[in-house]
Amino acid sequence: MKLIAEVLKITAGGKQIAIISEESANSLGVHSSDRIKIRHGSKEMIAITNIATHFPRNRIGFYEEISKSLRLKGEEPVTVEIAEIPESLMYVRAKLRGERLKEKEIKTIVEDVVERHLSEVEIAAFLTALNIYRLSIGENESLSRAMVETGKKLDFGVTPILDKHSIGGIPGDKTSLMVVPIIAAAGFTIPKTSSRAVTSPAGTADRFEILCPVKLTNIEIKNVVKKTNGCLVWGGSLDLAPADDLFIQVEYPLGIDPLLLPSILSKKKAIGATHIVIDIPTGRGAKIKNLAEATNLASDFVDLGQRLKMNIQCALTFGEQPLGWAVGPALEAKEALSTLMGNGPDDLKEKAIALAGMLFEMAGLINGRQKAQYILQSGKAEKKLREIIGEQGGNPKIKPSEIELGDKIGSIFATKSGKISRIINESIVRIAKAAGAPKAKGSGVIIPKKLGEHVQKNDTILEIYAERNSKLKVALELANKLQPIVLNKKIEDQILLDKIPKKFNIQEQFMIER
Repeated sequence: MKLIAEVLKITAGGKQIAIISEESANSLGVHSSDRIKIRHGSKEMIAITNIATHFPRNRIGFYEEISKSLRLKGEEPVTVEIAEIPESLMYVRAKLRGERLKEKEIKTIVEDVVERHLSEVEIAAFLTALNIYRLSIGENESLSRAMVETGKKLDFGVTPILDKHSIGGIPGDKTSLMVVPIIAAAGFTIPKTSSRAVTSPAGTADRFEILCPVKLTNIEIKNVVKKTNGCLVWGGSLDLAPADDLFIQVEYPLGIDPLLLPSILSKKKAIGATHIVIDIPTGRGAKIKNLAEATNLASDFVDLGQRLKMNIQCALTFGEQPLGWAVGPALEAKEALSTLMGNGPDDLKEKAIALAGMLFEMAGLINGRQKAQYILQSGKAEKKLREIIGEQGGNPKIKPSEIELGDKIGSIFATKSGKISRIINESIVRIAKAAGAPKAKGSGVIIPKKLGEHVQKNDTILEIYAERNSKLKVALELANKLQPIVLNKKIEDQILLDKIPKKFNIQEQFMIER
């Protein structure tokens, strides 16, 4: 079937989508979300069909992704026909039945995800099946390898390559901004590729972007690492394990994460990492709720690492409160820089030193913790971070006070005196996001007091930063509703944690039998 190409001046977020009329769809015998094959000259590709009621019958609309691939300028004839159902869809259906997939079958699915031959609905079905039936260690290995093989790789020409990754789950975890310069200052290579925030108020890339550009090319990354031993860059534009990014786009609205292990280790394998510390925050309010669950996950990481020929050690860390005082991109960048300069919260220093020390010892050094502590306290880590900032195109002389924060500021005050017995991570995240984080980079929250500390009535227990008054108002209202900082005066206040339901309605009178 011949149709005239109409180039739409908009993108589809990487999806390969074509728009046709109902009449054209009926002639082709396709429904919405079916696949069609499009040919223009010597080029050919598969697209997912969207059907528009009032779209011209003899035309086909292309988003920029397809227009660029087919080199279309518009008003050109293209050949359109129904495409075969991809083989990978049979394997998706097999996983929906709870079957264990073979390496070849998993590779076929990953290849079709990267080539955009599977629709979002089909990818969602695959991820849901994984979430229900789980992945065997063999399936995790096959997924990891397939995700690496379908993307680019970075070769720095040296060994070992050190890396650190947190599975997330607690707000304010800006540890990478400290661990990378500590490791690099000791002469080890640590090219850190990071994500932007998905469900949190700030990802590592969001934090470091306050100080310098993080969207670098592969060649630029190699140059930065060659000069400084390290980097902190956004991995989303590097085409490293690209299937992972496509899976994450579908996982986010579903609120599931069945690909935790291959998602992390495929990215590490793609940059050639040989020694990796995996941070697993554990406790109430973290992704991992208890030590038994954390230990099982750590064992899986170590096992999968051995299969992929990577050395992995897991750190089970305290996850029942935010790390440091600051939550939000600019606030966290300011806190990390201040900490490297000798100030900052103790828990952030301790975690950075502990994780860096583990990496040192994995690389063969003795007394790794002491080595990390010396590099931090001597100012060598700060100097190294400033070198990296400069090589990535930022201002290496930037001061914490020069980092721009939201100028709309509000506070939440303690309604009584007492000791902080709980800080609810989920509520802190919601408040920071309501204030505008991570997109409004100057937005977020400061938690001036942490677990176990005493506060007096009317003391500030939460500061909220926003870039717009309307966002500040919403965040303050949410903070007053959620009450994320829990105070107790004495031990008796901590016995009864909650009542469910909150109120009990007595509808009948009962006589006590005697």
